[in-house]
Amino acid sequence: MNDLTMQASRLAVVLEEDPDAAATLSLQLRTLGMESRYCRQGQHLIGEVVARRPHLVIMALEFGQHDGFAMLRRLAESGYRGRVLLLSGVERKIVRIAERLGQALGLTMLPSLDKPMRLSDLRRRLESQAADGEPDALHPCRLEELDRAFARQEITLHYQPQFELTTGRLSGVEALVRWAHPDAGLLVPGRFLPLLTPDQNRHLTRRVLQLALEDAHRWRRSGLSLSLSVNVTADDLMCPELLSLVSEGRRSLGDAPVVLEITETAAMEDELLGGEVAARLHLSGLEVSVDDFGVGFSSLARLQLLPISELKVDRSFVSRLLEDPQDAAIVEAVALLGRRLGIRVVAEGIEDLACLPTLERFGCTHVQGFGLGRPMPAAEILALAGAQSPIRASSAASGASPGSTP
Repeated sequence: MNDLTMQASRLAVVLEEDPDAAATLSLQLRTLGMESRYCRQGQHLIGEVVARRPHLVIMALEFGQHDGFAMLRRLAESGYRGRVLLLSGVERKIVRIAERLGQALGLTMLPSLDKPMRLSDLRRRLESQAADGEPDALHPCRLEELDRAFARQEITLHYQPQFELTTGRLSGVEALVRWAHPDAGLLVPGRFLPLLTPDQNRHLTRRVLQLALEDAHRWRRSGLSLSLSVNVTADDLMCPELLSLVSEGRRSLGDAPVVLEITETAAMEDELLGGEVAARLHLSGLEVSVDDFGVGFSSLARLQLLPISELKVDRSFVSRLLEDPQDAAIVEAVALLGRRLGIRVVAEGIEDLACLPTLERFGCTHVQGFGLGRPMPAAEILALAGAQSPIRASSAASGASPGSTP
């Protein structure tokens, strides 16, 4: 990594009309090992982004003649590839609209930060990532590098642990793809997935499934049976080769479920899940999970008709569960919906274990997030299964006792 990239990886550009708030942020960023530059005008921000390629842009939603929505569009037009953190003192619904706009524009949006800013909250935001929860290196990947990555077997997997809420036991894992780049180190999907051609994307999906099924087979031989979740696209589900690969690979896994995760938007917009492919998945013993549930605008009538085994509540609601009554109401409603439909409800993005009793009371069945376990290589999963459950440890510390599976 050259000097310019190293400097960019430690630089944040702050767009904030209030100089006192900007000064507070600068001090907090310095405490966390980052330098910052302060901008009071949008044009100044764009100039800094183009000239310095910062790792992070922190911006308020309301300022001057331009609002944060216009600035998000200008950031995307400038080709910015770092992260964006919104500062807000406005209504939470407005912030969510801005976050979704940024994501639609191809920006990497971190969970927003309310004013007044606290150092602990800022640290948590910087340790998270919208795509899949891990920070990544800045690296301008090229298509030919991606082809070589496949040939050299540089594509690898880490696994996000998932726990059964009532018992605290490790119950499953979500496979997360990584690129072990020879120069830039371990890259997360946000650095290379947007560059994939359709053929490369299909190749990547096949490789991820192959590696995940091989790891699950090794865990099974060691006496550990876990559900295995793999993220796929709507196009992937239409590929007969994928269905054949998964069906063949799961034969050695016994009763352990293989779950194909698709985002809520794709699940609700694509008719394929209600037709032939859905029926074939069901007949092959595979399960379908709707990821990021609550972010899109689902038709509940269609949801009832889809062969879904699991709903994953988006982290944006779970992370503010104890602070925002509206977020809590959404999580509770999704959990109730899951119970009525007879499907699992997984709460994502658990960072503060204090929210676990509330999630259990609402009826969520499974949880995952940094507070319980970060994504890890396959070799570490066995050790995690043999260690004390973080949920049980938290219950012991609080004097509560975990329940039993209904």
